[in-house]
Amino acid sequence: MADAAALTMYTTTWCGYCRTLKTALRSAGIPWNEVDIEDVPDAGELVASINGGNRVVPTVVYPDGTAATNPSLADVKAALALS
Repeated sequence: MADAAALTMYTTTWCGYCRTLKTALRSAGIPWNEVDIEDVPDAGELVASINGGNRVVPTVVYPDGTAATNPSLADVKAALALS
């Protein structure tokens, strides 16, 4: 899924938390841009810079530039000001 105004989710293919959040976002109709940190050069370093040196996924970067690590659907909706 891609949308210029959407959030960006940094993931891996094997991450269960990533799959859970993607399912929740899909169900809520919230678009996102997905970046697999194992496939995209420098993506892992970006995630590590957000998470104190750790490559923790899912890491979500919102359109306003703020970030969250393993947020719930409610957290994402609040950050996007959705109800």
